Amino acid sequence: MSAASQIQCRDVSVVFDDAVTAVRDVTFTAAAGEIVSLIGPSGCGKTTLLRTMAGLQSATAGTVTLEPAAIARRGEIAFVFQQPALLPWRTSLQNASLPLQLTSSRTDDPTAALDALRAVRLDDAVDRFPHQLSGGMQMRVSIARALVTRPRVLLLDEPFAALDEMLRNELGQLLLDLWQQYGFTAVMVTHNIAESILLSHRIVVMGNGVVSEIIDNPMPYPRNVDLLRTPQFADFYGHVSDAMRRAAECETNLNTLTKPSNDQRVTSEETFR
Repeated sequence: MSAASQIQCRDVSVVFDDAVTAVRDVTFTAAAGEIVSLIGPSGCGKTTLLRTMAGLQSATAGTVTLEPAAIARRGEIAFVFQQPALLPWRTSLQNASLPLQLTSSRTDDPTAALDALRAVRLDDAVDRFPHQLSGGMQMRVSIARALVTRPRVLLLDEPFAALDEMLRNELGQLLLDLWQQYGFTAVMVTHNIAESILLSHRIVVMGNGVVSEIIDNPMPYPRNVDLLRTPQFADFYGHVSDAMRRAAECETNLNTLTKPSNDQRVTSEETFR
């Protein structure tokens, strides 16, 4: 199991060259070993924020910090994109091993890629090419590729968005199992409220580039998809849905928006006492 690391955004803003503010004054922390979901309407800045956390996008203001800070130098942050983006001329095993060939990390371990494919339950498809895999299997290879270096922080940008509900739930359960096995910290962008409840310790609701609310998830771990059929899930789903609606209704002029105050943080004790 890898040691997890904390990742923190403090007053992060991203303004593009055309003066469009995509993210404004965002502050939140994903504690070591925590799963945090970023949810909100399309275009609210979730993916831009995630890319900034990964170092793929520069922040105009504010900071993204990691503890321990040395993990940035060791390449122990991994990113799972919306599309699998597998190289069509490489097998599953060759695609999963790509990060090892691009960095000096664990290049002396020939079993690392195979272990990652076994972890995502694809050890029977190691020699298949992408065109021989279903969409769900391709995404499993993408996740294995991210896990091959045993990252301390895993960032995911709607990896299950293109999948049907049954397969989405199956891969959500797989992600929980991988989290238990690898012990990483995860931040995941999603539009799916059920997915955010199933996976997350906390849910960061965004609207128009700012954090609208941060909601603590009261559902205990370990979790599985049976949670989605419980009355507690239904009640909490309504609560998160209301927060999403409020975020969607926030003002569109970012220059008039301010950071949420401390009393906007919603805890499970306050809401579900």
